[in-house]
Amino acid sequence: MAPSRGLSILQHTIMAPLQSSGIMKVARRAFSSFSEKLSNPANSVQSYVSHSSDPYLNLAIEDHILRTSPAGSAVLFLYTNRPCVVIGRNQNPWREVNLGLLKAAAQGNSKPRGNSKPPAIGHVQLVRRRSGGGAVFHDMGNVNWSITCPRDDFTRDKHAEMVVRALRALGVDRARVNERHDIVLDQGYEKRASDPNDTHRTPYTVDDGTEPRPLKVSGSAYKLTRGRALHHATTLLASPNLHIIPQYLHSPAKPYLESKGVQSVSSPVGNIGLDTSSFQKRLQDEFAAMYAPGKSLSVEVLGEEHLNIPEIRKGYDELRTNEWILTQTPQFTLKLGPSQSAQQSMPSRMEVNVHHGIIKAFEYESKICPSAVTEKIRTLLVKQKLQDIQDWRSFFQSNLSGDHPGLSELIDYLEEYLPIPEAPTA
Repeated sequence: MAPSRGLSILQHTIMAPLQSSGIMKVARRAFSSFSEKLSNPANSVQSYVSHSSDPYLNLAIEDHILRTSPAGSAVLFLYTNRPCVVIGRNQNPWREVNLGLLKAAAQGNSKPRGNSKPPAIGHVQLVRRRSGGGAVFHDMGNVNWSITCPRDDFTRDKHAEMVVRALRALGVDRARVNERHDIVLDQGYEKRASDPNDTHRTPYTVDDGTEPRPLKVSGSAYKLTRGRALHHATTLLASPNLHIIPQYLHSPAKPYLESKGVQSVSSPVGNIGLDTSSFQKRLQDEFAAMYAPGKSLSVEVLGEEHLNIPEIRKGYDELRTNEWILTQTPQFTLKLGPSQSAQQSMPSRMEVNVHHGIIKAFEYESKICPSAVTEKIRTLLVKQKLQDIQDWRSFFQSNLSGDHPGLSELIDYLEEYLPIPEAPTA
């Protein structure tokens, strides 16, 4: 579904000469027709699929659909992202994500401080979406479905049940919606009688809370506006990275953070075992049956060329900034020291309070760091934006001249427990 590198080069080769001629105006007009179709009240039920694997673009398109589609319409949008970790709007990336692992992979380092060698899947980007919910890992074996509908019609189970019906039609009889509105695959050994129309139970549902636990295959989030609702979710079809996802979603700083905001709930996950095309087609059929029974629903393909739509470009550019990724983080405090840490060898006490990406307070005690040096560090850090630091060692080398006892130890702690993620690159 995602374009190959060669296709991207070909698209650039085609677009370059157009940009120097009046033909580009015609091209922009063609791209803007998507917005015109999307906003037309006559198009009450619409379906789209993205051929791009860029998570920032797909989320920008999704937001454009929410903002532009008519009040009474229902819109299905399907997309698959390249490897990335996506956090909710109100989450703390330092608590939810192993940022040191992401940064080491992005820089080509063989070993992040305090962690094992990064998995060999290349650069994994950090993305903050506009909806709430928890942190999830996306890759090319995971299909994301997104439905925008009237707010009054929205419930968290409604579309999850639709997806379960699609899965069961494809032979996945263990699929159901659980009490958290997630889609799971029951792992019970004994097959019992069950109502095939009940999307909350299967023949393999275990009621007494004993093992084996169901495997989560789809988690959802939503965003509500005055008249519209966006409901989107993952669907693990055939991810090759199930065994390493916990490495990315386990932060070494988590035990030492006191924070506000939404925290993720861990669940065992599994693959459904379907191919992308059959799942998408069946889901499109179920969507049409729900919102346009008896009608044939056309599917339009979207992608990188839709960045020519100003509203999508604006949203895309914003999602890729550290201003969005970091400053949306609710207030938190990182506390390190023997009393807070299982590592009794920690000789220092460090406390950093951060509010929307800005250091509001900093305290540090160390037997080898003189109080005069500590005061210099505190003065330097308070009111400092984390996004402007990028790299702790380089930051201190640029702002503190000379050799300062205890500074190296402090930098080691900050690099391990408060690493600064890099802004997304092309």
